[in-house]
Amino acid sequence: MWLRNCWYVIAWDHEIPAADSPGLFTRTVLGEPILVLRRENGELAAMEDRCCHRLAPLSKGRREGDCVRCGYHGLKFDAYGTCVDAPGIPLIPERARVRTYPLARRNRWVFVWMGDPARADPALLPDNFSCDHPDWKHKPGYLHYDTPYLLICDNLLDFSHLSYVHEKTLGGSTAIAQAKPEIERVDGPGMPGVKVTRRVPGVPVPPYYRRMRPFAEGALLDRWFIYEFLLPGTLLMHSGGRPVDDPPDDLRNAVRLHSCQTLTPETETSTHYFFEQSHPSDQGDDALTEGIYQSIVTAFEEDRDMITAQHRNILRDPAKPMLPLPIDGALVQFRRILSQKVAAESGLIPTA
Repeated sequence: MWLRNCWYVIAWDHEIPAADSPGLFTRTVLGEPILVLRRENGELAAMEDRCCHRLAPLSKGRREGDCVRCGYHGLKFDAYGTCVDAPGIPLIPERARVRTYPLARRNRWVFVWMGDPARADPALLPDNFSCDHPDWKHKPGYLHYDTPYLLICDNLLDFSHLSYVHEKTLGGSTAIAQAKPEIERVDGPGMPGVKVTRRVPGVPVPPYYRRMRPFAEGALLDRWFIYEFLLPGTLLMHSGGRPVDDPPDDLRNAVRLHSCQTLTPETETSTHYFFEQSHPSDQGDDALTEGIYQSIVTAFEEDRDMITAQHRNILRDPAKPMLPLPIDGALVQFRRILSQKVAAESGLIPTA
């Protein structure tokens, strides 16, 4: 179920070492080890983290300017994957090269294109605006999951779990699970997906909201979660809560948040999870930013614990079916869109 002709986040921009740093950055995406190099002009380059000679990881070698020298037998590759030096070999074979990958940067996310390089299209990048916008402030986050990425997609597509998995953190009320979401198909110039709108009226203030506003004891909020979930697995969400006595268009006393989260399969059974939860820059200081970050990390670790336990149960009997329920509407639609896209691109991916 991996889509290849699309962009996957491989890193936050700050994770890639500076050009004058000896460190080399490597991360596996769709089972392929990839080395990302920041060149001396500031641009990024990505190549297979596997020397074409004896398949040793290039990340075990060293950088020399804009090149990487393999730490096993000394072959040196430039940023375009071409071997430019092979000790003891005066005539370098034309086949002495490693695969390279198109990269793109948008709002501090570094994306890698895993399919046909000729089809790499920046217009397909998601609008993760709050990752780098003067009106929004956040602390970037990353988690690693030892589960398939589609199980995490399922979790993000059905927020009814907030009432139970996150009862004491993001949730705070069983009314979230009882609220019926509106689900729409998303089609446009970017990647397709689904839009989910869930409005939850008259519920208690969730614990982590109190970091942001001095709500009175017993105060009730009208909460909202409005997000697009786009292929291959990116959530872009506006959420928040407004005191029930305030008019719908009055947000002076409201909590407003914007979140960008994306999933990148590492292997068939492991996943990279990049996330941030932004608050308006003019509301709160660095302590608030850190507090929101700690709150969502706690909640996302609750997710990871549950999904990891779910995955262990699935592995005990992989043939055992799941029981579909009406609350699965968004995830069923998303998986159908993904399946159709994977089927449509079958045969388009080059083997070299």
